[in-house]
Amino acid sequence: MPASQPAPGIVGPFAGLDVPWLLRMRAESRRNHPFLIWAPLEGPARKWSYGEFHERVGALAAGLVKRGVKPGEYVLIHLDNCIEAMLAWFACVELGAIAVTTNTRSAAAEMEYFAGHCGAVAAITQPAYAELISAHCRGLRWIAVISHDAGSRPAQGAPRGDSFESLFADSADRPRRATDPLASCSVQYTSGTTSRPKAVLWTHANALWGAKINAAHEDLHAGDVHQTYLPLFHTNALAYSMLATLWVGASCVIQPRFSASRFWSVALEYDCTWTSTIPFCMKALLEHEIPKSHKFRLWGTAVSEPPPFAAFGVKTIGWWGMTETITHGIVGEVDQPNIPMSIGRAAPEYQIRIVEDDGTPTGVGGTGNLLIKGIPGLSLFSEYLHNEKATRESFDEHGYFITGDRVTLLEDGFIKFGDRTKDMLKVGGENVAASEIEQVIAVVPGVREAAVVAKKHPMLDEVPVVFIIPHAGVKGAPADLHDMVMAACRRSLADFKVPREIHFVDDMPRSTLEKVAKAELRKMLE
Repeated sequence: MPASQPAPGIVGPFAGLDVPWLLRMRAESRRNHPFLIWAPLEGPARKWSYGEFHERVGALAAGLVKRGVKPGEYVLIHLDNCIEAMLAWFACVELGAIAVTTNTRSAAAEMEYFAGHCGAVAAITQPAYAELISAHCRGLRWIAVISHDAGSRPAQGAPRGDSFESLFADSADRPRRATDPLASCSVQYTSGTTSRPKAVLWTHANALWGAKINAAHEDLHAGDVHQTYLPLFHTNALAYSMLATLWVGASCVIQPRFSASRFWSVALEYDCTWTSTIPFCMKALLEHEIPKSHKFRLWGTAVSEPPPFAAFGVKTIGWWGMTETITHGIVGEVDQPNIPMSIGRAAPEYQIRIVEDDGTPTGVGGTGNLLIKGIPGLSLFSEYLHNEKATRESFDEHGYFITGDRVTLLEDGFIKFGDRTKDMLKVGGENVAASEIEQVIAVVPGVREAAVVAKKHPMLDEVPVVFIIPHAGVKGAPADLHDMVMAACRRSLADFKVPREIHFVDDMPRSTLEKVAKAELRKMLE
């Protein structure tokens, strides 16, 4: 159900608008106000006003055109959090190219797939990843490399690729194109229940939707300062934090990554009032002294008002969303009490259904499958790039997107997260498909069968654990097989996908049709 043009006479909320309009409008109305503030772990901080940032985006967009990047082409942005990542993203979407943001923890095989699948023509990366991109993304015309690794200078000489600074031209030559809110804007690769990640394609209207609706859900205003440390290659930081900040003309403090030891000092220095976070970060912050003078008024995370985190003295609203929804389909109340540990109520911009496996509605107190309905290309993603079958099969016969999540319906319309589809893990905020890990392990010599399940972890929520039935004849050499499996995983998978434990077993519990009963494996771990 890809995005389509609205029927004649219907005016969409972003008719005649696109992402370059939003940045240009803010550069005119808030020219000297800080937009992005770079707060590295090492080196000097720097503020970019709306006017200055808009000017540099124009110069980079003009330079990309001179380097041959055309509207409709795909550009890999493989960067940790930094200002250059945002310059690259906005410059691509201004000239009409599609910005492809990729997880910097991805393994070589994953990067090879991403670049080949979208047909990327160029890549912008950093010294630490330049060799990986050069060696495994072979279809690129060129690679540009920024001067640092998330604020830290590289340890050795110049890496492969051109200097990022060499890409800039004159902002007076910034490209002009017809405004089309349904034009393709950006791509994020997200793990699904299949072995290959799917490429979630956003339109310009999707990005504007994320900016406007996230700001409304979060009660963001022009005077707010949003502290951002979650990865900008994901929807959370990109849309919940940065685009929402842009929509209201506020300020966004960007850190290279989460640092419990630096969190409060940065928050105090810039008078931060908002942050989007995850339980992992909150747990780590409990181990540090909480300053009474902080200015935070709201935090957003996976659940509302988690009792252990009351010590922060900040109202915490829960939410649920996906890359495919751009914003929160379920969100906590800013101005009313929330049921602790709930994710909130159905957002008014969507239709939410909670149903049993047979499609009948789930009653209060029951746990059912979460479905969400919106408008593709506006409030839902446009499509899965180059995968019409996956796009079609992700919607039911009534046009609801099948999220794969299960939730529990509470009193007064509140909703609590139940569980994920059994083959999905949540590792420190990252979605991981068990089948992706299983396919890597299955081809290791000596492995007859492998099954990956989630094990609860006090900081990361879950970590992957694998059960393996060895081939006959290798039973006496589990140590060698253990090392071979781990080596294969480290070669082919991002580090957070590598199993934390390997259990060798003679057989596995089975359900119907001889499928592995993973619920029983999880019980064995408990």
